[in-house]
Amino acid sequence: MRAAAVQLNSTEDKGANLGSAEGLVRDAAADGAQLVVLPERLNVRGTDDDYARAAEPLDGPTARWASELARELQVDLVAGSIVERREGRDKLSNTSLHFGPAGRLEAAYRKIHLFDVTVGDIEYRESDSDEPGDEIVVSELQDGTKLGLTVCYDLRFPELYRILALNGARVVTIPANFTKPTGEAHWEVLTRARAIENQVFVVAPGQVGASPPEQGESHGNSIIVDPWGEVLARADGATTGFVAADLDLARQDAVREKLPSLANRVPEAYRWPVEVRA
Repeated sequence: MRAAAVQLNSTEDKGANLGSAEGLVRDAAADGAQLVVLPERLNVRGTDDDYARAAEPLDGPTARWASELARELQVDLVAGSIVERREGRDKLSNTSLHFGPAGRLEAAYRKIHLFDVTVGDIEYRESDSDEPGDEIVVSELQDGTKLGLTVCYDLRFPELYRILALNGARVVTIPANFTKPTGEAHWEVLTRARAIENQVFVVAPGQVGASPPEQGESHGNSIIVDPWGEVLARADGATTGFVAADLDLARQDAVREKLPSLANRVPEAYRWPVEVRA
């Protein structure tokens, strides 16, 4: 299976963002990619007001665009994440969508871990605009391979990835909009760690370049990692584009057979503390 991670520099202009994304998805498909993954906030990256203005339901224009593109190109397309508005909800959702080659919505995952963090002098409060999801999602690619869906800050929570692996995921997507300071320090380390711990392929596309006012820059460096922790492909931290790699499922089987860490787990010994000390 060939997979591609698309790197964008999205802004508050939805039409321009989707136009840029479509060109790169087409290029990735022409390069042979069967799985194409777009970054977090692919359709709109801006302020809370921008998100409120641009939010859509799951049958909105961005989802229809992704559905038609996946069907035309006959690829599995993970539409990074979009700004979703749900009826009867006060807050928005940061939602990753998987469309199969038939154009059908195979799965929707709402980001569980919201980015309420201070980086340098900048305070991020994703929970001001969004509400967290509460469902862990495994989808299925056209060839039957199980696909685990996550988004950005989820990367720092290894429990999520272990559950995805135990639920059968062999490939995990991490569309992201990592900040430049945290990305430089942690992005590669964490993506490789999640791949190694769970013996999965990680496909992690990122946003790059200037973010909305007072939010600094995004890290880029979209990356594809194999179950041994080897970096198969990596973009730079400055330009849009895509990177692609072949995911060797037979090699994954060999890694899991020779170093059976998932099989060697001892669940009965794992007891969560009653009180968690920060």
